[in-house]
Amino acid sequence: MYTASSPVHALRLACRGHVSRLSCALRSCNPSARRLTTLRDAGDVAPLNRSYLYVPTSSDRMLNKSLSTNTDVIIYDLEDSVPPSDKDTAREKLRGFFSSKSQTELPRPERTAIRLNSIHTPFFENDITQALRLPSIRTLVLPKVHSAVDLHHVSRQIYAHYYLTATAQPGERPLQLVASIESARSLLNLREIAAWQSEYGSYLGGKLVALLFAAEDYCADTSIIRTKSRQELLYTRSQIAITAKAHGLNAIDMVCVNYKDLDYLKEECEDGRRMGFNGKQAIHPTQVDIIQSTFVPSEKEILRAVKILHQMERAHSTQRGAIGLELEDGGKEMIDAPMIKQAENIVRIARSAGLKIPQVE
Repeated sequence: MYTASSPVHALRLACRGHVSRLSCALRSCNPSARRLTTLRDAGDVAPLNRSYLYVPTSSDRMLNKSLSTNTDVIIYDLEDSVPPSDKDTAREKLRGFFSSKSQTELPRPERTAIRLNSIHTPFFENDITQALRLPSIRTLVLPKVHSAVDLHHVSRQIYAHYYLTATAQPGERPLQLVASIESARSLLNLREIAAWQSEYGSYLGGKLVALLFAAEDYCADTSIIRTKSRQELLYTRSQIAITAKAHGLNAIDMVCVNYKDLDYLKEECEDGRRMGFNGKQAIHPTQVDIIQSTFVPSEKEILRAVKILHQMERAHSTQRGAIGLELEDGGKEMIDAPMIKQAENIVRIARSAGLKIPQVE
């Protein structure tokens, strides 16, 4: 039992105070007073997580090459890309890699993740112990999450580590967790997984931030035959994307296993973006640029969004709630509140990607 004098008890009290102050601030807001985002509202832009590149930790060459990749997120992989006989060696190589580099040489913590081995393997405990000792790691990718019970198991390991080392910092961002959906059980328990919260609070037990689809493992578990049409995975991918968004999580699409066919990769990226995925996994550096350039709005989409926001701002100033937007073919499209939100999202993503926002009159 944790006593009132333990460091973890003090940390939990600090977290509660932080949450209490935040709740008071939120209650003081008027939820009905939604302000239209205008083109002048640049503000701070959050980094985009579009590409997630796996890096095998058993290879010194790959580890060093990861320092020069432009991918949004680097996933240092202890799982599938490492054979069972090399698990201990890979773990030690990863530790040595991080300890031998300065903070300025390493990727920023928000770009850095580790994929652990599943909790159902004998490698998990050593994996998570090592990962939690690396201050640069702020995201854990958890394979084969079949239910919320699996996430609770991971969270208890995180909490135990913080208790033993007293290293949790309530003022910092929580450790981020990504749940990998890989089985029929995962899909049946998808809502439960997406709704999971740590019993210790996010600062002491981790915070779920994304659902990731591992298509090859899913197909192996379900006997689904994967084809280039992707039709057989439409239902599953849709469920993952929708469930993620319903719970405020990112949705990360499947790997394109044919890493040399970049035209097909682009098609698969466009398909995933239309379905609502935020980004996509990559298994080869050549896939990164196409993923990043596809999971952003096109010039045409940005221009349309800018026109909507500009014209709706003028309409609101004259007490009108809807407008007619002229189309290229001479028709008119009715624009009202739902399309404003879509336009705001497009402009926000474009700004985060550093894309040009055109001026309109």
